[in-house]
Amino acid sequence: MTTKKVERRIKIKFRIRKSVNGTAERPRLSVFRSNKQIYAQVINDETGTTLASASSLGMEAMPKIQQAEKVGELVAKNAQAAGVTTVVFDRNGYLYHGRVKGLADAARQGGLKF
Repeated sequence: MTTKKVERRIKIKFRIRKSVNGTAERPRLSVFRSNKQIYAQVINDETGTTLASASSLGMEAMPKIQQAEKVGELVAKNAQAAGVTTVVFDRNGYLYHGRVKGLADAARQGGLKF
């Protein structure tokens, strides 16, 4: 069952990535969610560089939703330090619910526009 679940998410991911591309003016905010951690990167797809990133490594003491919200705040702060204010949100095939939604809402409150 796990291979079908992974294959389904990869199909959704590629379908989304056809229309969601990061540019220099509006980079892509990509989210990766594992069972234990959540990661976020602000990526310029034209040059293939990561402009800012944040992860929940070292935050195991708090619940996962709070970890995601903290990562959203950190990635927004790091992106603004890199000069990025507007991004395109790439949920990477995950449902916009729970930790992914918490990260997105916290990034919006941190000052990112998408």
